Amino acid sequence: MPEYALKYADPRGEIREQVMEAASEAELRDRLSQQGYLVYSVKPKNPLAALGGSSGRRKLDVEKFLIFNQQFVTLFRAGLPILKCLDLLGDRLTDAKLSPVIREIRDDVRKGSLLSEAFKRQGNFPAIYTTSIMAGEKSGALGEVLERYVSYQKLALAVRKKIMLSLLYPSVLICLVILLVVFLVTFVVPRFASLYSTTNAELPLPTRMLMAVGAAAEQYIVFGALALLGVIIGGRFYLKTDAGQSFADRIKMRTPILSEIWTKYQVAQLARLLSTLLTGGIPLMQGMETAAQSVGSPLLRNALGKAQQMVKEGQPLSGALASTGIVPPLAIDMIEVGESTGALPAMLSSVAEFYEDDVNTRMQATLSLIEPAIMIFMGIFVAFVLVSLYLPIFSLAESMN
Repeated sequence: MPEYALKYADPRGEIREQVMEAASEAELRDRLSQQGYLVYSVKPKNPLAALGGSSGRRKLDVEKFLIFNQQFVTLFRAGLPILKCLDLLGDRLTDAKLSPVIREIRDDVRKGSLLSEAFKRQGNFPAIYTTSIMAGEKSGALGEVLERYVSYQKLALAVRKKIMLSLLYPSVLICLVILLVVFLVTFVVPRFASLYSTTNAELPLPTRMLMAVGAAAEQYIVFGALALLGVIIGGRFYLKTDAGQSFADRIKMRTPILSEIWTKYQVAQLARLLSTLLTGGIPLMQGMETAAQSVGSPLLRNALGKAQQMVKEGQPLSGALASTGIVPPLAIDMIEVGESTGALPAMLSSVAEFYEDDVNTRMQATLSLIEPAIMIFMGIFVAFVLVSLYLPIFSLAESMN
């Protein structure tokens, strides 16, 4: 795990500096805060390691993790002790990455650690999961809490799959169009250019333009491919940093159509997280803190941090979220009704369901417009290439007549 240089004050007020290992800066801050320390700064000891983000951690397979939780709940509900459940699952899981992690957790529990502490120490499990387990341990309702988390995980996975499937066909179509354009410009056009170079006839303007593009593409295609590969690799590293993710969020917020879909999807995820945590018995303040750690958007994370501070000062959740300027007014109104009626978890679940359906509907409508636009562009481009290539042949035929 990456190392971080810390500066913090202990409960007696003494300033200390130390180097500690943690999965992320947020996880380290949370750990120290729970121990009663006042954190002044947390900086990566190796700045190059920070560029990698979470790439050094073992990536969690969401579907296999869901299967593990279903099996764990079944065994726990059958009356087996937690340690026996971990023994059975650690030796029988087929996931080569998850199985050793579960065995490490089993060893920690055997040494006396709480289940929530053992999971949190690994550093690659969602904050909502470890917080939910901690709430289940404190309330004595671990089975119910885990079942609730499994339900949340199923819903979140279903929504994510639905969105990915919706984007699959347009993505394939765009790739095919790009391949067709590259083939025509780098292979077909240069062949016609060599043919027309043997004639002394003056070529039409569209043909000359196309020949110039084809010659440049044929000459610089290797350099262009390497440059594109470098941009993609560099962009992936940049987008793993907080600055890159914040930049991507600003682009999403300013892009027409996409901004509304992205915002509503983030609001749906946030409402689903808070609903799951509050239903599991987590206090609102701790639920907001856990939700802020769980969301992937730095923009939304910062907004939740400000909203959490406002709730701590005595403002209602609806007013705090409204001040962020991100949550839509309809969601604010629904949350306000939930607060006034004492049914906030159920209302947050309704908000999540409403915006998940709305995101799905809007994506389908947007994609239904994008697909014909791609086909029209492809048809126009191919027609331009064909006309430009064969126009000199028609001109030569007319001159011979």
